[in-house]
Amino acid sequence: MNKWTRVKFQPNLPLKESGRVTASKEHIQLSKEAAKEGMVLLKNENHLLPLAEGTRIALFGKGSFDYVKGGGGSGDVMVSYVHNLYDGLKMQKNAVQIYEPLSAFYKADIQHQYEKGAVPGMTVEPELTAELADGAKAFADVALVVISRFSGEGWDRSSVECNNEFNPWDNETTMPKISAEVFPDGDFYLTAREKAMLAMVKERFKNIAVVLNIGGVIDLSWIKNDDQIGAALLGWQGGMEGGLAMAELLTGKGNPSGKLVDTFAASADDYPSTANFHESFDYVNYTEDIYVGYRYFETIPGAQEKVVYPFGYGLSYTTFTLDTTAMWETEDQIFAEVQVTNTGDMAGKEVVQLYFEAPQGILKKPSRQLAAFAKTRLLQPGETQLIRLAFAKADMASYDDLGKIQKSAYILEKGTYKFFIGTSVRDTKEGIQTMELAENVITRQFAAHMVPSSLKERMLSDGTFEELPQTKCNDMNACVFEKMEPGTEEGLKPGVRGCARGALFDNYGKKQFIDVAEGKLSLDEFMAQLSDDDLIHLLGGQPNTGVANTFGFGNLPDYGVPSIMTADGPAGLRISGDCVINTTAWPCATLLACTWNPALVQQVGQAGAKEVKENNIAIWLTPAVNIHRNPLCGRNFEYYSEDPLIAGKMGAAMVKGIQSQHIGASVKHFAANNKETNRKHCDSRVSERALREIYLKSFEIIVKESQPWTIMSSYNAINGHRASENHELLEDILRGEWGFEGMVTTDWWTRGEHYKEIKAGNDVKMGTGFPERVKKAMEMGQLGRAELKHCAKRVLELILKID
Repeated sequence: MNKWTRVKFQPNLPLKESGRVTASKEHIQLSKEAAKEGMVLLKNENHLLPLAEGTRIALFGKGSFDYVKGGGGSGDVMVSYVHNLYDGLKMQKNAVQIYEPLSAFYKADIQHQYEKGAVPGMTVEPELTAELADGAKAFADVALVVISRFSGEGWDRSSVECNNEFNPWDNETTMPKISAEVFPDGDFYLTAREKAMLAMVKERFKNIAVVLNIGGVIDLSWIKNDDQIGAALLGWQGGMEGGLAMAELLTGKGNPSGKLVDTFAASADDYPSTANFHESFDYVNYTEDIYVGYRYFETIPGAQEKVVYPFGYGLSYTTFTLDTTAMWETEDQIFAEVQVTNTGDMAGKEVVQLYFEAPQGILKKPSRQLAAFAKTRLLQPGETQLIRLAFAKADMASYDDLGKIQKSAYILEKGTYKFFIGTSVRDTKEGIQTMELAENVITRQFAAHMVPSSLKERMLSDGTFEELPQTKCNDMNACVFEKMEPGTEEGLKPGVRGCARGALFDNYGKKQFIDVAEGKLSLDEFMAQLSDDDLIHLLGGQPNTGVANTFGFGNLPDYGVPSIMTADGPAGLRISGDCVINTTAWPCATLLACTWNPALVQQVGQAGAKEVKENNIAIWLTPAVNIHRNPLCGRNFEYYSEDPLIAGKMGAAMVKGIQSQHIGASVKHFAANNKETNRKHCDSRVSERALREIYLKSFEIIVKESQPWTIMSSYNAINGHRASENHELLEDILRGEWGFEGMVTTDWWTRGEHYKEIKAGNDVKMGTGFPERVKKAMEMGQLGRAELKHCAKRVLELILKID
């Protein structure tokens, strides 16, 4: 097939002779296996799990039928079916016997709620009758209690709602109201109905297991601290086969090997970021600074006892021993070798985690930071595998944003660096070697960028706060001409360019883009013929073609520049239901991160990209790698972890898998996009140190390890500057410091001003550009042709990479 045949002519051709890869059996099987590997066994007293063959069980809770495959918004996927837990258990022939009257009750109730408009995960727990509960007791040996939760794009996990301006998507404003009705105390906690159901189960059963179909952190203290609950499986949101994956693990067809990538505390208020999460619609103060997730809970005095399940935690049906046999250092790196042995009686996988403790010094630091990790292969009973871990010494450096030692530098402070190796942040042993520094070492020197102007203080490692310098605030709504009426730029689609009547060969005499692709013409020579209007046209979103519904890039037919389409992610290729094309729904990103297996995530990226390609789409808007700063964020299911190393490594693996198929990945949302409420105006006020060590770090890892073809700037402002208009973010840091070679697109219908985005190095405005405003800025001397060419060249370079 010739270059751009798919994107230009939309042939409905499968990628392989045996048929389409989209939603193929092979992809659905991979989705299930990935789901199984990321599910986390939280508790298993007296080996309650796996369930013995023939066990009589009773399924309690609406979650047994109210299955949530993933979150809402761009993370949703059209599928031909989903398997809930009941389905999955019924598919295990003769493995268990289910008390059907109870299941029939839940099935009917959930179906009724769906018919009334409820969506999965946002249903009300039905009132359980004593008669049904007694019948279940008489029949079953084990009670399985199932809890499900849902969240989505455009709203956070609370009843707080912002209606400051026009919004064409009504569901974004109604979901908080629905959440308030279904979860009066917030969905972080069990509802009164769920508590009542659980109490009825505890009155009747000695053997109780819990299955959690959730996309983010909730209170699990009721599991950890209750001896009556013998086992718990955190199934996350496992895609279309998540219920089957849960069932297979529960019945012993596989061994859980997932590890937590977030810290689970008992209360939402235990997270330091909750206090100001909804302090204002207009801003969020990141006063906890670098103390996010386990960095907070393992460091700040008094915080450790708030933890229910720590970062990195996860059980198995078998047991393992770890033996660190060697550690050494070179000039630039730290190495460790660990022997992992399966000492149990079932095959399984284990994750080896290496943390470091840096000297507190002048800059102050977390007591633990993840430096490296690796997962074993499937080890048979008695089998041993040697794991080698390595990381750069520079990865342990701290950023000095205030000049306490050397301003704008990454510094390894003098003192003793200790290492801890184990299977969670708490289940570790101190390494057999330390690193000693007699003097401070400057590992990298930069200039100050994105300095906060309104963040008054930040947390230190002892729980106290230090004051930060205050400077003049930027007016992020400033414009050299009259601003558009707020909200009127929302939901606009690109115009379809009309063609005047003309000759069949009206491109005669114009240099063609294919000649650039074939090496007959340089890109600069090709671009020299383009008018300013042509260049501006390239800097805005293009109309949908084929099955696309999120618009595209390019589209200069007279010059042979194709119009390449984009598609939403990250849980799968998202195509409108009107197209009657179902795709594979993959597990949510948090579950994939809990595999601690980048190679598996790369497989998922490769398979997903094949579906994107087969449907004649060129750019997949994934992965999303924002940090789980707070459990209330409505899109945490789309993101990987509270830890930037995990998020970066998993995101880099996903990008490698996608781009191996000559499909572009679009890494999002750059950056500090950790809240959905008023997301298009809210200012993330965060220190330069926290930005560099936490919120930018995952993007930095991805850029340096996988060079994504595109990055998507976020809606929010950062320290008073909209991300899409931020030259320091997009040019100085992303391109200047990290060496990013690709194209930057805005998120769809950002409230940034188009000419300011171009000046900042944001190449394309989606879903549509505003050429009339760009030309007006040029007429006023605010923008020049050279700036247009810089951005347009990156758009064309992207298109050249597409098959």
